[in-house]
Amino acid sequence: MIFSNKKAFIALLLPYFLCISVKPNYAQTVIGDKSSVEINKNVQIEYEIGGIVVKGTDYLDKNVIILSSGLAVGDKIFVPGESVTKAIRTLWDLNLFSDISISADKIEGNTIFLSINVEERPRLGKFSFKGVKKSDADDIREKIKLNRGKIVTDNLIITSKNTIKEYYVDKGFLDAHVEVSQSPDTNAQNSVILTFKIDKKKKVKIEKIIFDGNNNIEARKLKRYMKETKEKHWYNIFKSSKYIDENYEADKQKIIDKYNSKGYRDAHIEFDTVYNSNPGLLTIKIKINEGHKYYFRNINWVGNSKHSTDELNAILGIKKGDIYSQATLESRLYMSQDSRDVSSLYMDDGYLFFQVQPVEVLVENDSIDFEMRIYEGKQATINKITVTGNTKTNDKVIIREIRTKPGQLFSRADIIRTQRELAQLRYFNPEKLGVNPKPNPADGTVDIEYIVEEQASDQLELSGGWGANRLIGTLGVSFNNFAIKDMFKANAWRPVPAGDGQGLSVRAQTTGRYYSSLSASFTEPWLGGKKPNSFSTTVYHNRQNLTNLKFNDPNRQSLLITGVAFGLGKRLKVPDDYFTLMQELNIAEYNLHNFTGTFSFNNGKALNASYKISLGRNSIDAPIYPRTGSQITTSIQFTPPYSYFRDKSLNTSDYYTRETDNLRLVEYYKYKFTTTWYLPLDRSKKLVLMSKLGWAYLGSFNKTLGYSPFERFYLGGSGLTGFALDGREIISLRGYADQSVGNPLGTGSVIVNKYTMEMRYPLSLNPSATIFVLGFAEAGNAWTNYKNYNPFNVARSAGLGVRVFLPMFGLLGLDYGWGFDSVDSKANNGNGKGQFHFTIGANIGDL
Repeated sequence: MIFSNKKAFIALLLPYFLCISVKPNYAQTVIGDKSSVEINKNVQIEYEIGGIVVKGTDYLDKNVIILSSGLAVGDKIFVPGESVTKAIRTLWDLNLFSDISISADKIEGNTIFLSINVEERPRLGKFSFKGVKKSDADDIREKIKLNRGKIVTDNLIITSKNTIKEYYVDKGFLDAHVEVSQSPDTNAQNSVILTFKIDKKKKVKIEKIIFDGNNNIEARKLKRYMKETKEKHWYNIFKSSKYIDENYEADKQKIIDKYNSKGYRDAHIEFDTVYNSNPGLLTIKIKINEGHKYYFRNINWVGNSKHSTDELNAILGIKKGDIYSQATLESRLYMSQDSRDVSSLYMDDGYLFFQVQPVEVLVENDSIDFEMRIYEGKQATINKITVTGNTKTNDKVIIREIRTKPGQLFSRADIIRTQRELAQLRYFNPEKLGVNPKPNPADGTVDIEYIVEEQASDQLELSGGWGANRLIGTLGVSFNNFAIKDMFKANAWRPVPAGDGQGLSVRAQTTGRYYSSLSASFTEPWLGGKKPNSFSTTVYHNRQNLTNLKFNDPNRQSLLITGVAFGLGKRLKVPDDYFTLMQELNIAEYNLHNFTGTFSFNNGKALNASYKISLGRNSIDAPIYPRTGSQITTSIQFTPPYSYFRDKSLNTSDYYTRETDNLRLVEYYKYKFTTTWYLPLDRSKKLVLMSKLGWAYLGSFNKTLGYSPFERFYLGGSGLTGFALDGREIISLRGYADQSVGNPLGTGSVIVNKYTMEMRYPLSLNPSATIFVLGFAEAGNAWTNYKNYNPFNVARSAGLGVRVFLPMFGLLGLDYGWGFDSVDSKANNGNGKGQFHFTIGANIGDL
């Protein structure tokens, strides 16, 4: 065939140069009959694009495809040339198509009209899982995050498979296998159904961990340091023996860290291997090179002018000949947990820009000499304090708790104390409290930003329960961040005025005719707004009926208690500002009508007017799950000694028991002492030991009158007594029936002792649902007179429990305790038997 026109010849060759189909590896194939023409690949002609059309797409915007290709009408391209290949490569990178080609529809002179031909990838119609249970399938759905309409690509399938495998690997199924199949979705065009067929195989566990080269640390101790990688043993109930590569790598570093802490600074793992030893079992082998053991020798300080070398050596606490430990050295130089380190010494005195660099100046045989190079810098003054994240709490409530003030010297200790005070408010998530110091070295100042995250602090109680063989209904609300000044502002009720840190609570409880209670309280933590002096007031009215008769029926057996209480609190500065002084005035009237079986008299009225003063120290780090710190409280409560001033003829032994229409004036004094300590047992401060001691005594001013029939102690059980709120002090002792310990007559005791130890571990520290488990051992007893008091004659118990804190309901608890001793009590059921106990609140009674 002979061509007399050059352009006609090129037009015939154009399908070869333009009609290119690109696969993922960019292989190019020519569409056309190559044998019909003589092809000259070296011929290039420049054309102007006269038009572009897109073919083969039903769902994507064609204009977007043209724009994405990089080709445009009016552009000049060479044929053959790089422009077309680049356009195809660009479109392929969008990952939207399974096939792409560009061809010429026609040529008019120097103008070429192009066609972009695409084949869209299918979209996801739906997906399902085979071979797994529903709970696993639900978890996997959350992880792979597949949505209907998503474009199905090879990458999507591979990523989904890997995510599913990782899910099962984390559960110990290392050999899990996943297959993916596609089938057309008949309910939607260009859609497919993905089916994930999962065979998780058997769970792979660690059979053995073998160490080699560990001449100075026993293998059993090395295994103990590996916190997340454990051998399969029947007694490993708290730690799984599944193999997780990420945890294994971290545990290997823990081994090296332990060697370093014992002076082996050159210790390293020469090699390690993991292999299948038996079906479903792995063996780990670790070869350790311990190296030599080193010791501290000479330590010199350079650049220190504020503090002497002797002072710094005392804080460092490392002496010549001590075993070398990088961890010990760093903790004594930088930010130790007890703040007794060199950096804290300077930073608590304003030296924010302080730096210390330990330099090994000589390593000789087994000894290391250090030079501590110090840059003290200038003292930094606080310039500006800001708070972010408080969407509900007013700035003034937060700022009054902040210990760092503008114009003061920077102090790390003040920042730590501020974080504690903010956590104690219980308005913010303690796990998210943050501090962001912003130093300004040019002028020697620092701006401090405190970051908070609001959490729910109000509580709603709406419940029904069973107590004393009756159904009890309870309705109560507690607003713990109330703003009373905004009560008359309509726009402040969202749903209630809030943000000023005040407390308001109202609670009602009833069983119908048998019992009803109504109480309300208000607390202002900063009376006057300038000093942390608190004011509180409470009013309450309780009615209790032993029969189903109305309260106006003369045959009823009833008790009415009406009272009001006022409290004042003050934060002290001496001995330190963890101390508080609390004072309380309480006035209550008791009105008994044929009320038998509880007090020493059945009819008449009694007045209980008392004054209480308490001295306490609270240094715990968090209110819900304390890890460190202590709480110590001592108090005395007393009434006026009426018997000293009234007619002596009235001071008879039957004063509280004889029938009279006169108002009985109740007199007594009461001492109480409690101390609670929290000690973290691991580096993460999760495993915590709580130990507590409590003691209380109810005394009498007049021996002839004897002990008061009110304010007595009732020990035993969970402390929940249905609705017996008749002037008694309820104290829990798990493992025994309610009020069964030291209460042989059922009228209460006058002296009580209690000891408690709990081992706690958190399952969740999320502020919306804090959960921790505990094991406890406790002992206690109560006595009806001081002569029989013996602090070592106690009823012992032990058991397990769980606590759940929900912001709307407070702290809820369930315990199972076993009492080991028999008790002499009017209340039976429970000597030497297991008991379940349900609790509400952190403490039942002060002890």
